[in-house]
Amino acid sequence: MARSRSARYSGGSLARLTDAQLLALRFRDLVFPRSSGMVAMHMHRLQRQLRGRGLRFQPHFWFAEEWFSPDGVPGIALPFYLAQPRLMRLERRLMHQVEGGNSRWLMRILRHEAGHALDTAFGLRERADWRKVFGSAGERYPDAYTPRPASRRYVLHLGHWYAQSHPTEDFAETFAVWLQPRARWRREYAQWPALAKLEYVDKLMQEIAGRAPRLRSRREVEPVANSSRTLASHYRSKVGRYQLEDGRYDRALRRIFSVRPSRRRPAAASYLREMQPQLERLLVRRARLHHYVVEHALEELIHRCSYMHLHLRHDRRAAKRQFLGLVQRVVLGILKRNRENYAL
Repeated sequence: MARSRSARYSGGSLARLTDAQLLALRFRDLVFPRSSGMVAMHMHRLQRQLRGRGLRFQPHFWFAEEWFSPDGVPGIALPFYLAQPRLMRLERRLMHQVEGGNSRWLMRILRHEAGHALDTAFGLRERADWRKVFGSAGERYPDAYTPRPASRRYVLHLGHWYAQSHPTEDFAETFAVWLQPRARWRREYAQWPALAKLEYVDKLMQEIAGRAPRLRSRREVEPVANSSRTLASHYRSKVGRYQLEDGRYDRALRRIFSVRPSRRRPAAASYLREMQPQLERLLVRRARLHHYVVEHALEELIHRCSYMHLHLRHDRRAAKRQFLGLVQRVVLGILKRNRENYAL
């Protein structure tokens, strides 16, 4: 690279770099814009949604290596790759997906993280009524958790039945469902024990509406803006943590798609992501399967297709039909087992 080590890359200059050149950079060599771009637009949307519910709380944000909202700081850390389109492309190539990489997914995660930040800002977890509904926030975070997919005691928002992993995640997920614009949670969760949690959150938000947060720190935890770590080091660690080892459906996927790459035939993962909304509608309506479980199964299988570098065969219609059958089998298998396992 011709630039000096002190130069900072953004926009067009970043887009011209090869993957190898990009991976050689330190985080501090990159520009992470906060006032413009995809993240700024969606943070403004989140803040409007909070104001629309009468909440004075407005979380700040910064870029870090991953998603989190730290204890003691009422803000949100977003993964650095969301700051620049070129970084998102690198993330997709190395990790086979971009967590929060589209508008719907990004808003889901932001509402969830806003729940954590709001909990911190108002000290909600210290309340006796909060602990009675969600449990003790002092419970140790497990290294892995085993959710019950058929359970109706928890809301369904982020993937992997995340509300079941810890009491603070249960609250954040419940808050995220409550915050969604035009949400019909009373109807969708009728007859579910989880409805009592949503009604509690609704009552609690009415109580704190208009109040100033107790904690207003704007501190940033582990920001990447001044980090001397290289992107190569970051991805070596991340790829090692997220190796896909669940190959129980690999044989079925190989029967549907080809393992031989071809310029004439698109990647199976790209084709399926394009078709995903249609596939979800078909499975939810025809097979009467819950949209959350359908979405989960689709994401897992599409991610696996990307990891295995599968491509379409000649007959797209047959691939679609066979893939729909596989997704349905996966969903029914999850519900029959009523037991999954996920690392945290």
